[in-house]
Amino acid sequence: MSLMSISQIFQKIATDNFLEIKEATSLRGGDINEVTLLSCTTGYFALKTNCVNRFPKIFSTEAKGLSSLEKSKSFLTPKVINEGRIEETLYLLLEYIPPSAPSQNFNENFAKQLTQLHRNTQTKFGLDHSNYIGSLPQYNSFKTTAASFYIEQRLQPQLEMANNRGFLFSNVPSVIKNITNEIPNEPSGLIHGDLWNGNYLISEKGQPVLIDPAVAYAPREMDLAMMHLFGGFSDEIFNLYNEIYPLEQNWKNRIDLWQLYYLLVHLNLFGSSYLHSVSRILKKYS
Repeated sequence: MSLMSISQIFQKIATDNFLEIKEATSLRGGDINEVTLLSCTTGYFALKTNCVNRFPKIFSTEAKGLSSLEKSKSFLTPKVINEGRIEETLYLLLEYIPPSAPSQNFNENFAKQLTQLHRNTQTKFGLDHSNYIGSLPQYNSFKTTAASFYIEQRLQPQLEMANNRGFLFSNVPSVIKNITNEIPNEPSGLIHGDLWNGNYLISEKGQPVLIDPAVAYAPREMDLAMMHLFGGFSDEIFNLYNEIYPLEQNWKNRIDLWQLYYLLVHLNLFGSSYLHSVSRILKKYS
C-alpha cells in the first residue's frame, strides 16, 4: 500500500517532470489503468497510473511501442513525456490529444499511413521484448515464418490460458495444421497489434493518432482483421490500403483466422460471451 495519497503522487510526478498542476480530472480510460487529465501551467497532459504489482512492465512496454510507431514515420502518436514509478504506483505521462473531428481526407490518410507502418519490416517475426494485449501478456519470441509466429506466440498461449480457465477445445491439433496451410508467406511488418476503433484519436488537424499499441513485427493482416472485428472503419480505408499495398489473394477469407487470436484474448479477459465466436472459427478450420 502506498504511503502517499493519490494527490501527493500526482504532485510528485509533476515536480519530477517540471510541471505545475492547476487541476486534475479523471478521464475515461478503459478498465486497466486510471487515466487523468492534468491541467498544468504549460498545457495539458494525460497521466496513466497503475499498481506495480498488477502489471509491472505495462507502461515501459507501452512507451516502447509508441516509440516504435513514431520511428516508423507513419502515424502520429502522443509524445511520451516520461514513465516511471512513485512508491507502488507506476505512471506514464503523455501529451494530451484533445478530441477533434476527422478531416475530409481522413480515410485516405489512414490507409496511406497504415501501409507505411506495415512496410517497416525485419527478417524475422517478433520483437526484442514481450508486451501486453490489453492486460494479458503477449509473447514475441522471434520466429522465421508468419505461421510459426502466429501459432506459437499468439494462438497457443491464449489457448492454454483458455484451457486453464475451463474452456476446453478438442479440435485444436487439426485447426493448427489447417491454419498453417492458410497463412500467406509474407515478410513481417510492424503492426499496431490492437487496432480497434478505440485505439486511435483525431488530432486538431483532423488526422489519425494511434494510442495503446501492442506492437510486433507480425503478419500485417492481423491489423486489418482487428479493424474489422468491432467495426468503426470505413470500407474506403481497406480499399485504398489494398490499392497502395496489395494484399495476398483471398485476404478477406482469412479475416476470421486472425480474429481468432483477438477473440481468444477477449474470451480470457471477459469470459464466455466470446465462446461462441471462438468455437465457430475453430470449427471452420478443424
